[in-house]
Amino acid sequence: MTKDSFGNTDIAALKSQIVTWTRELGFGQCGISGIDLGAAEARLADWLAKKFHGSMHYMERHGTKRSRPAELVPGTIRVISVRMDYLPESQDAAIRLLDHASRAYVSRYALGRDYHKVLRGRLRELARRIESAVGAFGHRVFVDSAPVLEKAIAEQAGLGWIGKHTNLINRDEGSWFFLGELYTDLPLPVDPPETSHCGTCRACLDVCPTRAIVAPYALDARRCISYLTIESGASIPVELRTAIGNRIYGCDDCQLFCPWNKFARQTPEPDFAPRHDLDAAELVELFAWDEATFLERTRGSAIRRIGIERWRRNIAVALGNAKTTPEVVAALESRQADPSALVAEHVAWALAQHGR
Repeated sequence: MTKDSFGNTDIAALKSQIVTWTRELGFGQCGISGIDLGAAEARLADWLAKKFHGSMHYMERHGTKRSRPAELVPGTIRVISVRMDYLPESQDAAIRLLDHASRAYVSRYALGRDYHKVLRGRLRELARRIESAVGAFGHRVFVDSAPVLEKAIAEQAGLGWIGKHTNLINRDEGSWFFLGELYTDLPLPVDPPETSHCGTCRACLDVCPTRAIVAPYALDARRCISYLTIESGASIPVELRTAIGNRIYGCDDCQLFCPWNKFARQTPEPDFAPRHDLDAAELVELFAWDEATFLERTRGSAIRRIGIERWRRNIAVALGNAKTTPEVVAALESRQADPSALVAEHVAWALAQHGR
């Protein structure tokens, strides 16, 4: 392809080539959208006004840059959205692990390599291939790393629709996938947006352990297990601890029981395969990790970002919900005097759950 201020570039052919490249790079799909996110901007403002974001104050920062791509990256007129499937095992296996008497449940997205690193590297390679075809062009890569309304953008790009649980759903592949974006000044043809196909289904609302999905398309993050175990560094509300069960890092219930995920397939991406047996680890063993072990076993993983204190807080809650055994009680008693007041508080609660 040749390029003269994009004037001599066959843009339609370039788009077709981009689709081919994304497949070669391991993405399951790509789509192109414009940058008008007015409706999504209004929904975000309403969500923030209701304080559903809890302590995630970064959602308030940057003003309208989150919903106006050209303000975040001047010159942007299109967004290339991509998805990469990550389900590492059958959904039945994950469901069997929910509320297990002694094992931990880790959100399936965090079992393998940190997705930020995987997708970011592939998107940068995509940008290099585009540059080799058209010359220097304006662009910036994002993978859940800046003020970007990735789900609204992906919906406009035709990758799926935002379901009642606020995750993106693809009619052919379900919802077990990551999203990434390439903001660009290339005038690529846009794809038609997807429309909602949730209908009258309310499975996600009914199965949410903490009732965090307070209405269709409305998630109160302050009640969400993913927020409580990952984003929040505070004490987990006592009234929500029992409902957390054995979920020590995130929660997948709204996806595991979504009818559209009957179409989901396991990922072919080796980077997302479970590491260190975290797909079926014993709570007692995980609680025994010292900080050096935690850092070693979570190297290259999204889990590392929560740190050892939140890790122990979360496991203490799960042990409080586990079957009462001498091993469980002994594990909790070993950390009664933990130097972290946060951990010690949750250990005390857990021991009380076992009558201690």
